Amino acid sequence: MSKHLARFILVALYTGTRAGAVCGAALVPSIGRGYVDLERGVFHRKAVGARTTNKRQPTVDLPPRLLAHMRRWQRRGISKHSVIEYHGEPVLRVTKTFETIREAAKLPDVSPHTLRHTSISWYLRAGVAISDVSDYCGVSEAIIRRQFGRTGKAEN
Repeated sequence: MSKHLARFILVALYTGTRAGAVCGAALVPSIGRGYVDLERGVFHRKAVGARTTNKRQPTVDLPPRLLAHMRRWQRRGISKHSVIEYHGEPVLRVTKTFETIREAAKLPDVSPHTLRHTSISWYLRAGVAISDVSDYCGVSEAIIRRQFGRTGKAEN
């Protein structure tokens, strides 16, 4: 697996963030991009200067394990300017690499967006309250109840 895709998968699963916001995230505040503050451990998912839309992108604290990975990536020069880089350049999309890996693994109907759904399901199964999952992942409680109620823990 390409290491940049592995890093993308970690960030997407830990945070429940949309693929575009993960790929677009910088390591310093930048116009038109969200950013990760590695010193404070905070992910500002909404792009600097972007207008607010229905696609909520709340600023969130990063889970300690993910933060440790991200700090290591920066320390080792794997991520210099962007959260997800390939040969020193920011990765704008992971669609092609993801598709190649998906085909090799013989997985049907799996896309980068599937990781957002997986993250939400895992939080719910771990017993995290729907309101907390909603706030963290930027998904309305109504959508969580409609889409993920079948996980069994969604009735908190």
